[in-house]
Amino acid sequence: MNGQAAASPWHRGEVAIQESVGMAGRMAELGPRVIRDHLTDQHRAFFPLLPFAVLGSVDGEGRPWATLREGEPGFLHAPDPFRLWVDGRRDPDDPAEAGLEDGDGVALLGIELATRRRNRLNGTVERAGPEGFAIRVEQSFGNCPQYIHSRHEGPRIGDGATRPRPILSDELDPAARALVAAADTFFVASFVEDAGQRQVDVSHRGGRPGFVRVGADGGLTVPDYSGNRFFNTLGNLLANPRAGLVFPDFATGALLQMSGRTEIVLDPNEDERIGGAERLWRFVPERVVFRPRALGLRFVEHRAA
Repeated sequence: MNGQAAASPWHRGEVAIQESVGMAGRMAELGPRVIRDHLTDQHRAFFPLLPFAVLGSVDGEGRPWATLREGEPGFLHAPDPFRLWVDGRRDPDDPAEAGLEDGDGVALLGIELATRRRNRLNGTVERAGPEGFAIRVEQSFGNCPQYIHSRHEGPRIGDGATRPRPILSDELDPAARALVAAADTFFVASFVEDAGQRQVDVSHRGGRPGFVRVGADGGLTVPDYSGNRFFNTLGNLLANPRAGLVFPDFATGALLQMSGRTEIVLDPNEDERIGGAERLWRFVPERVVFRPRALGLRFVEHRAA
């Protein structure tokens, strides 16, 4: 929470971006109505339908990471309106695992690719053992389906399949650059520290294949399209210019994860504008983890007949 009205869900970074587009007053009114400290019945019914979720966490060095975790539908379930349970064993290959200890701040995005429906929450990890954890909900809200590419689930690769070891680097190699340059979807984790409390967010970004530009120096330029005007991600990046990105390869189950520094460009020059984007942000990777066949899930994009 910020130092404004006690009921406001917005922190200083979010308010600053909202003010820059003349929406702070409207968001001050809307926020307390749509961002809740619990899961609605609708959201409690939604999460158990999902075969995967996106998580955002922060490791011991203060680096945010985004990741995907999968399971049979029902691996996400809400025993009450204030907790979401995430079943599943620890994954030592996942850099996000370091930020999933008891008491850590965490974010989760539930997204149903076939229907393009999504819901977000953030809160605190409650863990009593290695077989999963609960998230104590602090903020929960729905998102519109904009920019989500509709996909249906394909055959799942069995748990017995051998997974190669992660490939670690501090920069994007040619294969990683090619994956990003072809991507139409990625997820971004970010966080702020406010009044001694860590608030983590993880959100979806989508566009036409190639909507993320890869520079000659390996830095990424990301367009920011018109959305709900909450500015959860950009508000976090304004207050704390660190982000964790994950690019999933839905055809192979690979995950390209990276953590690094960001810069927001609210008013880009004419020569750096991206069509349809209102603003840009840049990302410089500092840690890169490529995990081949990290997921058993496969998805196929819906094609018009």
